[in-house]
Amino acid sequence: MRRRTFARSLLCIFALSFSARVAAQDAPKPSPSTMHAAGAVDPIGGKLYPPELIMSRQAELGIDERQRDAILKEIERAQTQFPRLQWQLQAATEQLSSLLDAPKIDEAKALAQAGEVMRLEAEVKKVHLGLLIRIRNLLTDVQRVKLQEIRRATP
Repeated sequence: MRRRTFARSLLCIFALSFSARVAAQDAPKPSPSTMHAAGAVDPIGGKLYPPELIMSRQAELGIDERQRDAILKEIERAQTQFPRLQWQLQAATEQLSSLLDAPKIDEAKALAQAGEVMRLEAEVKKVHLGLLIRIRNLLTDVQRVKLQEIRRATP
């Protein structure tokens, strides 16, 4: 039962994290996976670890039951916030799209609606970043070093 809940939670996180993609691969030299679209190295993502990476390497990392339960609790906590935010974000995006469909766009309304879309996107990212920080804080120094090694070894 616990594994089913854990898997369901991770699936939700995977599906929703596309709009809040903060974590990226860290490597000693820039690689395509650690670069922003503009070509700059991601200074934040390399310091955090997505739950799917930890889950896929939990035995190798020595994740104990206490850590697994705490990580699951954090994922479930974030999962309760994502659906509401996604619904709000989708509605705000649809409203902006409608405003942009007008033959003559009301700039003030469009910019105000764009501001709402960006506010909601920032809130999604904040929830996701909080999750990644709490997960990182549950890891030992040895586990964090091992995750860095795994990242460097992964193309």
